[in-house]
Amino acid sequence: MNSKEILKFCMQNGLLIDRDVLKLFSEVSDVESVKLVIEKIKINTGQNFITRNLVDENRAQLGRAFETLPEESQRILETLKIKLGLNIEISREVSRESIKQKPLEEFSDVKVLTQHVVKGKKIEVKDFITFFKNRFNDMKDILQERAELDNLVSINKLSENSYGVSVIGIVTSKNVTKNKNIIFEIEDITGKTKVLVNNNKPDLVEIAEEISLDSVIGFKGSGNKDIIFVNEIIFPESALPERKKSFVDESVLFIGDLHFGSKRFMRKNFLKFIEYLNSEDEEAKKVRYLFLVGDIVTGVGNYPNQEVDLEIKNLEEQFSSLAEILGMIRKDIKIIISPGNHDGVRLMEPQPMIDEKYAWPIYDLDNVIMTENPATVNIGAKGGFSGINVLAYHGFSFFYYVNTIPFLMKMKAANTPEVIMKYLLKNRHLAPTQGSTQYFPLEKDGLLIRDIPDIFVSGHTHKSGVSYYNNILVISISTWEEMTPYMEKVGSQPDFCKVPMFNLKTREVKILDFE
Repeated sequence: MNSKEILKFCMQNGLLIDRDVLKLFSEVSDVESVKLVIEKIKINTGQNFITRNLVDENRAQLGRAFETLPEESQRILETLKIKLGLNIEISREVSRESIKQKPLEEFSDVKVLTQHVVKGKKIEVKDFITFFKNRFNDMKDILQERAELDNLVSINKLSENSYGVSVIGIVTSKNVTKNKNIIFEIEDITGKTKVLVNNNKPDLVEIAEEISLDSVIGFKGSGNKDIIFVNEIIFPESALPERKKSFVDESVLFIGDLHFGSKRFMRKNFLKFIEYLNSEDEEAKKVRYLFLVGDIVTGVGNYPNQEVDLEIKNLEEQFSSLAEILGMIRKDIKIIISPGNHDGVRLMEPQPMIDEKYAWPIYDLDNVIMTENPATVNIGAKGGFSGINVLAYHGFSFFYYVNTIPFLMKMKAANTPEVIMKYLLKNRHLAPTQGSTQYFPLEKDGLLIRDIPDIFVSGHTHKSGVSYYNNILVISISTWEEMTPYMEKVGSQPDFCKVPMFNLKTREVKILDFE
């Protein structure tokens, strides 16, 4: 009998266990395997008192949790599994070997153009060095196309008397002198120098105040190898020559920040939205694409005491219940889903696709395409039309710039997020400052905007907004979660249940309101 050792383990982990379950556990010869089971029960239920009723109420997920144990432990625990009533037919195994992303040939008018995530890679210091070097070189290639940067030289080529020169550098520091001049220290692959923006050039000072650390910028001016006096500042910029139109009369919708599983999820409103999609409304029948841009579930353990806000306290059950609702949407609508910071994936960006281990019911839907965050997706390519490129980014970096860039602070841009999005398009990067989000140091920066999108859509701020920037349609999405205490605390003014609709043929934009 191993009851004493099991009880000791439970006490050390802040757990209580009832007599019936303890008796069953004590009959297992391998105590270490029992400890693994106890940990799985705690993780999957979030409860600290293990009872027979608790096991009965959570049979499905505990059965799948058993499947994640080492094979030897599974063999040892087979009898225990039967006695606990877990030896039932499970619709899918946790390994999810049978569930893979559906071949994209099945979605001929939807193509995922980006794939960044490298699985199982150990991060080393040299990866960050390579990451920033490559980012600088890629951004330099973009800036070199700007005609304004004539007489472009590397920093180590600056002479004692450099007149009318241009340099490109990554901004490593930014200071304001007593005379209100702004001094940047910039760096390229060859060396470092300082650039100064004089306060007697107010228009230039206003532009200089926009520059964030770690961004790669072009500067034009005169000086020497120690300092350049700036006459012009050039951002990488994003712009399109025209606004493309399809030959086919079809529409795309954009939603996100559902926070499904929260007690504040606006279920009735969301069901009203699905009812509209399935209706005979002429506009609804034109809808062929639906983007869900992150935080599709509210997750578990994202902030202290989150459990008091949860209607569904298990991540897999959140995805499972959401899949039932998304499954009600008519099947000719392609649903493109990218993750956010609540969806049970790593916070380091680019984020991988939502984990099929937990979200397998979503993967099972025939009309769903999973992507990373960020992701560029081409939709509507047919009949000689090249399609519309949509850049979807959840927007975790946004609040950093709201709190650090002067003009965004003055505008209280958290309530006008499309302005933040334009700022990032201007910088050709979704998070130019390292501290604005956590980077995964890929060889090629997955947050750099290499190819200009037709549409840039984002969420996270829970604010609805639509605008244009250099022919790029900029869309910020609202939320389907009622006002939370945290939103009130930070002064957020969320919008609820607003759905932007974009027609690929007419380019008309409508905001559908299901509040």
